[in-house]
Amino acid sequence: MKNYFEILGVGENASDEEIKKQYRVLSKKYHPDINPEGADRFKEIAEAYDVLSDPDKKIKYLQQKDNPFAGASFEDFLKTMFNGGAAPRKRKVADKIIRLPITVLESYRGDVKHINYQRNLSCDTCSGTGGDSVLCGQCAGSGHILQVLGSGFFQQKLRVVCPACQGKGKHMTKYCHSCSGVGTKNNFETLSINLPKGIDDGQFMRLDSKGDFIQGMYGDLVIQIVMDQNGEFQKIGNDLIYNLFLDLKNLEDEFYHIPHPDGELKIQSPNDFDTTKPLRLKNKGFIGGDMYVKLNVRFQKSKKTDNVGT
Repeated sequence: MKNYFEILGVGENASDEEIKKQYRVLSKKYHPDINPEGADRFKEIAEAYDVLSDPDKKIKYLQQKDNPFAGASFEDFLKTMFNGGAAPRKRKVADKIIRLPITVLESYRGDVKHINYQRNLSCDTCSGTGGDSVLCGQCAGSGHILQVLGSGFFQQKLRVVCPACQGKGKHMTKYCHSCSGVGTKNNFETLSINLPKGIDDGQFMRLDSKGDFIQGMYGDLVIQIVMDQNGEFQKIGNDLIYNLFLDLKNLEDEFYHIPHPDGELKIQSPNDFDTTKPLRLKNKGFIGGDMYVKLNVRFQKSKKTDNVGT
């Protein structure tokens, strides 16, 4: 069982903020766009964060981690230990990962985003086969063979990649003229993405079978959300943050007019003006959150002129 805490490099008592901070550091370091050799590490990091950032998933993970055989029968225990009679896992091809920049307001409203991306599709001429082929005689087309280790009660069967065909299950006899035996063609596609309301920076959206065509199967498209926090609004948890800039003449105003994605808000100015204490507007943030208005004062001092005696 994977140790997600170890993958992220945090302790089991790490706070949600510590987990999120560490995830951001590692995801930037190993993102395939920055580190082409870090794709596998990046997927592990994303998987670990997906579990540890979700309270329900985290609880189930910790329960299974503490007792990996909880609720399992003795037969399940033996299958886990010796892999006896266990059905092979469904083959999974690599995900295609792209980054999607969004704004805080797009997250608040749950906007529709349109993305253009490049992907490999199945070749129309050969239907993705790469051409004519014959089944591998050693693995009978499965791409894997069974190796038996041990004997008697402790016999263990291991499913390994066929050395004769390198897991392809076939040998090519004639390559497709359209794709030169690759089995794919390059294509640009446009997708409309419905953002879930309140989606946060660093979270992922998975679209089944919208990735590349690899060895007879389509992988998934994984979209990593990159939120711009440099606009007039920011998002912290479920709270909406707005910076209100005032000049000296505004300090005496009775009301302030605050922009909001649901419509302009009119709030009364505080009697005790304190720029260190933001104004809180209950239930005006994201679902389950509030809005905080930070008060900022900007003014320009008049230039002083020196009196020159005569």
